[in-house]
Amino acid sequence: MHAPAVLGTGRAHAKAILLGEHSVVYGTPAIAVPVSTLTSTATLRPAAGSLISSALYRGTASDAPSRLAPVQAAWRAAAAHVGLPREGLELLTESTLPIARGLGSSAAIAAAIVRAVADAAGITLSVPEEHELIQEAERAAHGTPSGIDARTVVSAAPIRFELGAFQSLPVGSSFSLVIADTGRPGATSTAVASVRALREREPLATDAAIARLGELAEGSVTDLATGDAAELGFRLRSAHELLRELGVSNPELDTLVQAAHAAGSPGAKLTGGGQGGCIIALAPSAAEAGQLSRALEEAGAAQVWTTVIGETA
Repeated sequence: MHAPAVLGTGRAHAKAILLGEHSVVYGTPAIAVPVSTLTSTATLRPAAGSLISSALYRGTASDAPSRLAPVQAAWRAAAAHVGLPREGLELLTESTLPIARGLGSSAAIAAAIVRAVADAAGITLSVPEEHELIQEAERAAHGTPSGIDARTVVSAAPIRFELGAFQSLPVGSSFSLVIADTGRPGATSTAVASVRALREREPLATDAAIARLGELAEGSVTDLATGDAAELGFRLRSAHELLRELGVSNPELDTLVQAAHAAGSPGAKLTGGGQGGCIIALAPSAAEAGQLSRALEEAGAAQVWTTVIGETA
């Protein structure tokens, strides 16, 4: 038997916050980086009816569970935008991104779906069009997303985000980053609420920490452009200490950060909402990224991934 013809395909990747989580909520910049080693793909092919095939569910789209609302939202919005009926199509999705780890899993799968639908329709979407369609799905997943995930999962370069505005950042030399998963889901909404409560109790100290986190994020723009790994590592270390003071780290995250430093990382910190999820650690060099990964696994990381930013094609 021949496999059904493929009508359209799409791909996107993970993202990680390098610097600026939590402080970005209060108007300071955040820097996000693409994680190209973790990918989501979507494929459209002919079918009888309107079907979804994924790791979570296989069956008719109309009977899909509520947890697939972001998938449905992306498919529905993209299909309406390009004028492609969903009837007579099967949407197949695959993803290597872990869920609820701050790595943009919902945005990546949405982006892959949007791109597959556009491919099937023979249409090239503009960057703003694509972004808004991904955001449709992100609103189904998160309510009021900032947009940083939707932009970074389709970007080849780091992104600076501030008050809704995006800027693609130059990278002067390649940086190897190791991401280590604590094995526990992150708790972004809880962590954001806890920082807000802390700010109400201790406004001066909290605002000072938030301002410093913003300064560290802004400074990293120069570090990336000049390829200054030592200075970037210092900023990562400093940011983690501030995030600990804000109460959004936890023992598992701290253990992995300490293990990264002991293994020679110039700097490591939690990435994303915190209180679970992942850390991001700068490797001393590309050759030493594997050693750093092994040290983090030995320290208890459930999963470890390595990615490179600024890699020349």
